[in-house]
Amino acid sequence: MSAVDRDSRDVRDVVIAGAGPAGVAAAVALAARIPAERILCLDKARFPRDKPCGGGLTGHAHAALARLGLEVRVPRVDCGRGRLVYRRRWRDVALGRPVDIVRRCEFDADLVAQARARGIEILTGEGLASFEVDAGAGLVRIATTTGRRLIARVLVGADGAGSRVRRALTADDRPPLRLFQAEVPMPPALAPLVDGRMVYDFSLMARGLRGYLWLFPAPGGRLNVGAMHSATTGQKLSGAAIEALLRKGLAAYGVELPDGARGWPAWRHQAGGRVAAPHLLCVGDAAGIDALTGEGIAVGLEHGPIAAQAIAAALQTRDFRFASYGAAIDRAVVGRELTLDGRLARMLYAPRAGKLWLSLILFDRRVQQLYAARVSGSEVLADRKRALLGALLRHAVTAPIRLLRMQAA
Repeated sequence: MSAVDRDSRDVRDVVIAGAGPAGVAAAVALAARIPAERILCLDKARFPRDKPCGGGLTGHAHAALARLGLEVRVPRVDCGRGRLVYRRRWRDVALGRPVDIVRRCEFDADLVAQARARGIEILTGEGLASFEVDAGAGLVRIATTTGRRLIARVLVGADGAGSRVRRALTADDRPPLRLFQAEVPMPPALAPLVDGRMVYDFSLMARGLRGYLWLFPAPGGRLNVGAMHSATTGQKLSGAAIEALLRKGLAAYGVELPDGARGWPAWRHQAGGRVAAPHLLCVGDAAGIDALTGEGIAVGLEHGPIAAQAIAAALQTRDFRFASYGAAIDRAVVGRELTLDGRLARMLYAPRAGKLWLSLILFDRRVQQLYAARVSGSEVLADRKRALLGALLRHAVTAPIRLLRMQAA
């Protein structure tokens, strides 16, 4: 009798570290393929828990939830418009389907509740402390932060940017994205501006931020604000410097940060990057998020079913190498869109050429409409190469005029 058989109480086919959207998506998709009791999900936090995030549910997020049979049951604010801002210049863009702004503390807790209702065991207040892959026995030995010992055939890293599983798979030498977020009472004077509208302000790029400031209306008369910085080698900003820029940007809107903002790193998706190894794979933030926008909710929800399909196949074939998992992500819509956004981010957030590409976004209505359709979920931008090429050709002709208009802002 094997060690696994002798201690069956601590044995699962799959242990998922992390119960955020990516972890829940993986668990729910798996439960449609294997008995739920063979799955265990654990998270170091107790829900509801605070989670810094813009809280936007795009069309892709809604589609992913629908495929999983999950619902948005928490308060939300519908935003049918987005505003792009650079200093005194701005453009409003209509969305075919509104983006819903939720509070992550509420949204994530309800996803956990929906997963539990399907018989999936989720342990909270207990995270992944360590693990060891025993290739000879074909299993993973896991220790949790409470001292519990587990044995699994597969360990899924859904434990965010600081994922222990990710660190075992790859040493990413690229600087991470840096995000800072806070939630404040809605200033009455600002309410008309963000009524049904998300604001993306790129003005801070003139001060060294390689990214944007956001202002989103949130449930309960609140305002979700934050900044994303896409650091590059030699162009890093300290956390204090990013928060100072955030304060300056918000001051222009009459918004104060009395208690500061919460900052965190995030890893960009990398096409062909290592997101799996024998008995291990990553989803969500642990696998890499959108480098252009910092979007992570939809990405995690879309990663989950891809991971579930790979795990179900491995359990059937007993081949746990997951050699094709990364390629499966890259081939999927989520992977193709992430790869495209990675290229766009390198252009837009380049220290010297950023304004050139920002002028394309601000003044090319067709590009704005294409990206709005992508956010709404009605368009796969990665499949519209001809339209994007047309935009680049138009920009080659009109860029000097557009840059002059930006400088006059």
